[in-house]
Amino acid sequence: LQIPLHSQELEPRSLTNLPVGTNFALFGYRYTQGDILLDPAVPIEDLNANLHNVFAAYVRSIKLFSQSGKISAILPYATGKWEGYYTGIDTSTRRTGLGDPRINFAWNFIGSPALSLKEFQNFKQKTIVGMNFTAILPLGQYNPNKLLNLGSNRWTFKVQAGVSQRVKKWFFEAYASIWFFTKNTAFFPDNLLEQYPFLAGKVHVIYSLPKQMWIALDAGYGYGGRTVLNEVEMDTRMSTSRFGLTYVLPV
Repeated sequence: LQIPLHSQELEPRSLTNLPVGTNFALFGYRYTQGDILLDPAVPIEDLNANLHNVFAAYVRSIKLFSQSGKISAILPYATGKWEGYYTGIDTSTRRTGLGDPRINFAWNFIGSPALSLKEFQNFKQKTIVGMNFTAILPLGQYNPNKLLNLGSNRWTFKVQAGVSQRVKKWFFEAYASIWFFTKNTAFFPDNLLEQYPFLAGKVHVIYSLPKQMWIALDAGYGYGGRTVLNEVEMDTRMSTSRFGLTYVLPV
């Protein structure tokens, strides 16, 4: 079972325009606590997890049909502890290691012109509409003899569309996405795991602060993702919500 932080990620300002041809190196940290599982078919009850996740990323802005876009690569590293009841027994476990890396292509096709660094200094966002495509590579830490893993041992793809509206110092954003999963042929320990697509929606309310700082309130809801174990469909359709607070401080 993978650790599914990607299934309900809250990513404010992912439609932000950037000067074409610029490169960015990013480092981040995320702490997540609660009932964190992607596949409810796993027989774990009253789960409580504490996850510390750090990541390094590279982003390059590009031009496509006179509008701006981005390509990026992200490498996550996580450590966490899970506690709960497995087959009625109180138990806990820890994991530390690399998660599944991902690559992303994003294109803002309305309201986000491709600009040079000099031109970008005078750019004022109004309404931006865009889309992005994400592929998650099955290269993270995975042991088929373990029920909980940091990697997924399968490919995952996401298609997302969104809109961002600026009103003075406020930004209002909404996104809709769908996730697709390939088969995991070595699921705890030698089973075939399949999963139906997972639908998700997100909204963000963002306030711009001085010195390029900003803060955001985030909310997301996801539905679907029923699992199929050894070609037997499970009664495991998910309905989940997440809330978050984001603060960005440029260095």
